[in-house]
Amino acid sequence: MIFNKDTAEKTAELLLQINAIKLNPGNPFTWASGWKSPIYCDNRLILSFPAIRNYVRDEFSKNIEKQFGKPDVIAGVATGAIGIGMLVAESLGLPFVYVRPEPKKHGRQNQVEGFLQKGQNVVIIEDLISTGNSSLLAVEGLKAAGANIKGMAAIFTYGFDVADQNFKKANIDLYTLSNYQNLLNLAVAKKYITEEEEQTLREWNVSPSTWGI
Repeated sequence: MIFNKDTAEKTAELLLQINAIKLNPGNPFTWASGWKSPIYCDNRLILSFPAIRNYVRDEFSKNIEKQFGKPDVIAGVATGAIGIGMLVAESLGLPFVYVRPEPKKHGRQNQVEGFLQKGQNVVIIEDLISTGNSSLLAVEGLKAAGANIKGMAAIFTYGFDVADQNFKKANIDLYTLSNYQNLLNLAVAKKYITEEEEQTLREWNVSPSTWGI
């Protein structure tokens, strides 16, 4: 679920402007999972553009408080959401921790890095939601450390049905600044893509694991 439509449209436009999201239906990307994809998203680029990272920080900050109430701690999912998560925590005047999808294999074998007390209310920041599996592993790590999870806020989601099902099953509220639907609407309106390319992108979204095979 998006926080609101205006933010979703503005965020989508900014991500396209800086090539954090690339749309290339004619020459698909290959994800690490092996999936063929006409879209590639790298939200870490946001950190290199001060005005845009400040916009994302401010939208997260005001909408997190509105939707979840002010938490005790902000947690960023490693590694993509550490930077923006720190900015949100600073904006809200809150402690920050970051969490890995699984514990380290060496040293203290921590999954959660930073100071977290049992029972503290935590909102998790994520940069991108695909299936939701790695994000929810981070949720479980925080729960194991004693956190009370208020919800998760992400920059962008591909809007896969499997992700919706995974978050519903885990009973975790997910809100995003933007999503795939708003991205495609904006991309067509601003002529980043043709209507034919839009159709290809929508077909991929319905069955991403088998598309292009």
